[in-house]
Amino acid sequence: MDRLDAMMMFVATIDEGSLAAAARKLACSPATVTRALQMLEERLGERLIHRNARRLRLTEAGEAQLRVYRTVLAELDAADTRSGGTIDGMIRVTAPELFGRLHVMPVVESFLSAHPAARARTLLLNRVVDLVEEGVDVAVRLAPLPDSGIVATRLGEVRKLVCASPSYLETAGVPATPQDLKTHACVGDQDGDAGALWRFVDPAAKRTKHFSVPIKPRLSLNSAGAAIDAAVRGHGVCSALSYQVAEHLDAGRLVTLLDPFEPEPTPVSLVFHPVPRRNVTLRAFIDHATPRLRDRLLAVAQRTGTPRNRVLTP
Repeated sequence: MDRLDAMMMFVATIDEGSLAAAARKLACSPATVTRALQMLEERLGERLIHRNARRLRLTEAGEAQLRVYRTVLAELDAADTRSGGTIDGMIRVTAPELFGRLHVMPVVESFLSAHPAARARTLLLNRVVDLVEEGVDVAVRLAPLPDSGIVATRLGEVRKLVCASPSYLETAGVPATPQDLKTHACVGDQDGDAGALWRFVDPAAKRTKHFSVPIKPRLSLNSAGAAIDAAVRGHGVCSALSYQVAEHLDAGRLVTLLDPFEPEPTPVSLVFHPVPRRNVTLRAFIDHATPRLRDRLLAVAQRTGTPRNRVLTP
């Protein structure tokens, strides 16, 4: 962790009154703030804060270091202002392939248009990229995040939908329950013919109860986009994330099925390691990308609606 970032987290902890409040302000995890405090204390060889369940209290060393850290951070801010904070560096961004094409690339391109001296490398990959090992600065993740040292900014969420075209349903009928999918032609987006498990929740259960239905697709592809295209052409039922089918739902080329059984939404986050204060290009990209990606996900939610607003009944 960058020492300047640790100083910033320490100052935010004192200003906000708690580790959790500092983490919310800085868009990182409480564990990251705790590690920053531990790093400073280990470096100094002294305790900076007395902590208990109800409050924080600076030690004598903590009061002295707080004054030092405020001075250092203020001088750096002043230096950035004098230099104009030139945005001319490289950013390395990764995202899932289809989400990246539809939503991340327009944001990267608008950032480059706004900052002609900046450069970007974008990796669109359908796997989790290790930010350190692969030299990536920032990633878009469509999944629950484990507690780790990375910083995560919540952007929104996407839903897992089951869809088919009206023409297919006119011929094959509308499934009433997930188990009915066993008698339908399904389109899979995985290699091979081993099938897949499509996840659902039981709407009759008092608490959230998940269950899975084994699917043996009639047609399997190694591309979510290609599987959706096949479903649009009437070749069967597909399972897709809401952002992948928003335009097709808007146009009526697909309709959603089994909405009462829809599982919980999947969170979408922007993740990155604590950004060094001197990396003005990366800070500028995060500030540029966060509101724009949130707006895009909100638009997807508005276009795909809430459960049951597009469902066909058997």
